Amino acid sequence: MKTSSVLAFIWVVSCGLATAAARPTNLVFILTDNQGAWTLGCHGNPDIRTPHIDKLAAEGMRFTRALSSNPVCSPTRATFLTGLIPSQHGVHSFIDPKTMMGPEAYNTLAEFTSLGEILRDAGYTCGLSGKWHLGANMTPSEGFTTWTTKPDGSTKEFYEQEIIEDGKLRIEPGYTTDLWTRKGVEFIQANANKTKPFFLFLAYNGPYSLGNLMLNESKNRHAAYYADKELQSFPRDAMHPWQFSNKQFHNTDAARRRMASEVSGVDDGVGEIMAALKATGLDENTLIVYASDQGWMGGQNGMWGMGDHFHPIGAHELMMQIPFIFRHAGTIPAAQTCDALVSNYDFLPSVLSHLGLGHKMPQQPKSPGRDFSAALLGKPLKDWDNTVFYEMETCRAIRADRWKYVARMPDGPFELYDMQTDPQERFNLFGQPGTEAVKADLAAKLDAFFAQYADSKWDIWKGGGSKAKRHTR
Repeated sequence: MKTSSVLAFIWVVSCGLATAAARPTNLVFILTDNQGAWTLGCHGNPDIRTPHIDKLAAEGMRFTRALSSNPVCSPTRATFLTGLIPSQHGVHSFIDPKTMMGPEAYNTLAEFTSLGEILRDAGYTCGLSGKWHLGANMTPSEGFTTWTTKPDGSTKEFYEQEIIEDGKLRIEPGYTTDLWTRKGVEFIQANANKTKPFFLFLAYNGPYSLGNLMLNESKNRHAAYYADKELQSFPRDAMHPWQFSNKQFHNTDAARRRMASEVSGVDDGVGEIMAALKATGLDENTLIVYASDQGWMGGQNGMWGMGDHFHPIGAHELMMQIPFIFRHAGTIPAAQTCDALVSNYDFLPSVLSHLGLGHKMPQQPKSPGRDFSAALLGKPLKDWDNTVFYEMETCRAIRADRWKYVARMPDGPFELYDMQTDPQERFNLFGQPGTEAVKADLAAKLDAFFAQYADSKWDIWKGGGSKAKRHTR
């Protein structure tokens, strides 16, 4: 090679390295559907194989007490993207099909500034692969320019299903979990060599764990492995008297095995995304977040499902507890856990801060979200209040470091648990002698929180409405 050619080669490489170094951090947000943290190996599950998600946790930080602010898909997805609670963004439950498709379809986040819009305005290319469930599904919105999604919110099956791509409906002949992964990998590859950073919202509709599909045998590569497994991590218990939906899944091997297969199917996708980032040289310049829209119960306390599957609406800890894993190789120290109580409404301010965009956090409406990004870097969270809040329509709850209080408007039932001595919430202490002061303190904090943040238009407790069909009146 001639000297001039060598110098030219060095100049090109140097420019490439400078560009890579100057490029802002990419974001890959992996969100699953109806998955309790307890289904993962890194959270202690001995039965379900999740090696790639476990590796993600081992190479980053896992939050041990992350809770969702609602137990249903649409509200929690709206909260992740806006930092607002249901009584602010108005999505109190899963939205009606007519909101997603047809002449009445509309974007339920239109009046708010969401994560995709913030990152778009900061120079990011934004892509969605997977479940949207926030309205106007046919049309890209909220800052996304690449858009492959579902026409509905529920999942009937994972094979031979309708999807939306390039603004058109078509049938996906294969496994939709693999489709979302493939589209995510293609998005990463398409943006790998560009100067603009990217945001991939990889929103799996698995493992799902609801509907009659739970009694169908999985067709993915894990089905044969789980076919004869007892899966003792799914408790066997008498059905809870509040169970309203999902009764057919209780103490059923078919449902347990289907859930396990679909969790492992999502795990395969996580492995492919991590491999794609490494293959494109973006591993150290990408923040990966793994979470679920809400928690899920698979037999604990005789319960199967989430809050809306119970009468009255449920607020059990495992309906709220979500996996929450952050990995940024070379920036977030590996093998870390954080025991702070955090909520999905804390996600937006924390991610923006980690990306150096904390000043872009929307100020109106004022989010209750708090910034825990210091913990990601191994720093203490100063003055962190271990208190989070939860609501679904007429049910609200406050979870403090030790105690949990659940209120239902207008007349209960009410619940009070000592989460230190009774973490499974077996013994309701509401009304028991000696708990009056604790209850009064928690009730006052619950009321004060919603008085501060709730928008009267969407405050159901004070006569407000909902963008979704109501479950309770």
